[in-house]
Amino acid sequence: MNAPVKIETTLKDWETDQEVRWCPGCGDYAILKAVQRTLPQLGADPANTVFISGIGCSSRFPYYVESYGFHTIHGRAPAFATGAKLANPDLDIWLVTGDGDGLSIGGNHLMHVLRRNVNMQIMLFNNEIYGLTKGQASPTSREGTKSPSTPIGSYDHPARPAAFALGAGARFVGRGFDVSKNLPDVLKAAHAHQGAAFIEIFQNCIVYNKDVFNDFAAPKGAEDQQLWLENGQPMLFAGGAKGIALNHDTLSLEVVDVTDGDWEAAKVIVHDVTNRSIAHMLVEMPFGPFPMALGVLYDDPRPTFEAAAMAEKAAASEGKEANLAKLLGKGQTWTVSGTAQDPV
Repeated sequence: MNAPVKIETTLKDWETDQEVRWCPGCGDYAILKAVQRTLPQLGADPANTVFISGIGCSSRFPYYVESYGFHTIHGRAPAFATGAKLANPDLDIWLVTGDGDGLSIGGNHLMHVLRRNVNMQIMLFNNEIYGLTKGQASPTSREGTKSPSTPIGSYDHPARPAAFALGAGARFVGRGFDVSKNLPDVLKAAHAHQGAAFIEIFQNCIVYNKDVFNDFAAPKGAEDQQLWLENGQPMLFAGGAKGIALNHDTLSLEVVDVTDGDWEAAKVIVHDVTNRSIAHMLVEMPFGPFPMALGVLYDDPRPTFEAAAMAEKAAASEGKEANLAKLLGKGQTWTVSGTAQDPV
């Protein structure tokens, strides 16, 4: 595959003339702006960029980015995106889905695009509710969530998108939230990754699940509950007063106090984005006793699906003549003449 040519653009180059139709205050607005501001920094080319979505509030995204786009059908965006990437491996593909679209009817498709490692950025907007269909409980809704489909309270155990991605074989898993100033950094890291890069983005649904993430994702006042991970740096939070350590007896993570900035004495872990075992522990940390792990949790590339497909195609065609007539005449053939009324 050819390396994409970087070009200079501005935020305005990525804004369309379409009216953005989300509810006032929806977290999708902040995510849209974060993406539109990030694309110029990547040197992305609108003529080579494709946004592909399924069904749901988040899936209106392709209308609002001045590039190529495809608003597909419920849960099937990964299949469309895989086809586009195989047809033209040089395309820069962004897949947009939601917790309902991606983890309910689309769970099977999402699993396969991750395990195949098709080179694209996959943004899953997680608001823990079905927004477009008026607030029913979604696969990620918490136990006890009251909604039109669970009026007494959900007793269903919620899916964990980042854990699902790791379990499906994803080689890049990141997390952010809609109004975070660090979200563009996660998007940039995902774009730099060669392979399927999965980003879970916590998104506030202002109408049906308002402020459900405020304990760690409020615009102000929740910083002490955020563990922003950086490769090669200690896992510190709460202004450096606390950290994450590994208990070697139980092989589990634990929160430790850090005195006078001496994180080494507290045995705080240094983040290694290639450590899959620690990544699994981070995505499974229960919020409350632990902070919310954000940033790049796992990043360990391997050869991509489309690279293998192109290599197989090249090997299969090596030394062969591209002659359709010869191919059609190969083997047993019959020559038919005359007409239906006067067969010969």
